[in-house]
Amino acid sequence: MAAHEAMTEPADYPDPATTDHVTYNPSFAELRELSADDEVTTEYESPSYVSEHRSRSAEATANAVDDDFDDADYDVFARGVEWVNDSDNDVVCVDRVVGRHPETSYVCRLYLPAEYGRIALSWAKLLEPAHGRPADFVTVQLPDATADPRIRVHPDAGITTVLGSDYTGEAKKSFLRLFMHRAKRQGGLGLHAGSKRVTLAGGDGTRDVGQLFLGLSGTGKSTLTSHGLWLDDPEGVEMIQDDVCALLPSGTVAGSEGGGLYVKTIGLDASEQPELHSAATDKSAVLENVAVDEDGTVRFDEPRYGRNARATIRRDRLESSADDIDLDRVDQVFFITRNPLMPPIARLDHEQAAVAFMLGESVETSAGDPSRVGEPIRVVGTNPFIVGSEGEEGNRFRDLIADLDVESYVINTGAVGTDDPIDVGVEETVAVLEGAARDRVEWERDDDLGLTVPSDVPGIDIDRFAVADRVADFETARDALREDRREYLDRFDDLDDEIRDAMY
Repeated sequence: MAAHEAMTEPADYPDPATTDHVTYNPSFAELRELSADDEVTTEYESPSYVSEHRSRSAEATANAVDDDFDDADYDVFARGVEWVNDSDNDVVCVDRVVGRHPETSYVCRLYLPAEYGRIALSWAKLLEPAHGRPADFVTVQLPDATADPRIRVHPDAGITTVLGSDYTGEAKKSFLRLFMHRAKRQGGLGLHAGSKRVTLAGGDGTRDVGQLFLGLSGTGKSTLTSHGLWLDDPEGVEMIQDDVCALLPSGTVAGSEGGGLYVKTIGLDASEQPELHSAATDKSAVLENVAVDEDGTVRFDEPRYGRNARATIRRDRLESSADDIDLDRVDQVFFITRNPLMPPIARLDHEQAAVAFMLGESVETSAGDPSRVGEPIRVVGTNPFIVGSEGEEGNRFRDLIADLDVESYVINTGAVGTDDPIDVGVEETVAVLEGAARDRVEWERDDDLGLTVPSDVPGIDIDRFAVADRVADFETARDALREDRREYLDRFDDLDDEIRDAMY
């Protein structure tokens, strides 16, 4: 039998409920007990673990849609099937559901060695119980199978096998990658984005503004998605989703994770991020690669195990967390960048928004490639988990937001300028976000930047952030950036010319 014939569908894996050597859907307490020898108990009574691999192994990941698979690739899947079926192995299997919307709800089944119960513990707290539904997606994660990680994904079959990595993020993203792929197959688009609902007073009552934030991990997506904008009742903010959503043709933004959030903890500060800090210091949290002393003292500001320290926190520990995970309607999309040649906020037309989507300009973070932290980076859709044509993703994004008439913006959460830079702080970012939500920003065309930028934003002196005033040779820098962007967009053969021509 050829290797690829041993793996076709989730149903080809054994039924965990009737397989003697498989512990099926153990409780959180039981999962924690399985990794008791690896746990350091924090001062908050929560478990903390240190993994050998501390970020995703992106270079070791391939999928059957974008990569040419041979028997060696299919053998990765076969190894997973064989391991699960081997009665000599102590196997843990956990089922959870990603998504609640009827069009985008899937049962995820994770198999892994019992000694790595900590991975299942952290992952299971992100999602919700499956209640006996059959599996749509299956991941087998075998941390000790190889010296160097090998991760193979079969999107159409809904199967992922992770060999050689004990990083929880591999389990998490294995299912979210497939969630986004299925959304695209249904005419929508999976997004690496956070979603929130802003409720504002006006007229005879209140109105809701649905917002999406697209950004790479570590660039402020979680912070902005959960930030309350300092609004007072009857106004307020509800965090809907933190990481991955699916924009559907109806305008609904379907959420993925109904149980919790997987947040970065380096720099987590009680004064600036009170809700996230409170949840991360609750006994229900699970810490991964966070600096914790032998006596349990937690030091979020110390990168003892690298800068990709994480905490799985529960949604019900966040006051701003909504009961629902689906956003009924999206009104505004914000692209988060840290390009110093961008203003704190700029308004984009639909084609320019597709350009921003394709450029995905940010800086490398420890969640991606720790060796390149801080370097400029471009990732289409700020989404490292795209399966299929990236150019077609840009076209689909433009078509969806145009059909839905969604407002689009790019916001800079870093510094403006290169020679006399000025930081865009939390106060400035909140001011531009609140101003956009209330439609109180005054706009003007900036021919130097080729963008529509604010001439007035309530609460801040926007003139201090004029890009051209903070770059010594602005025109040269701008032209070089445009040429670099143009060359980058030319890589995508499937991208519509109307989008290329809108490059700013």
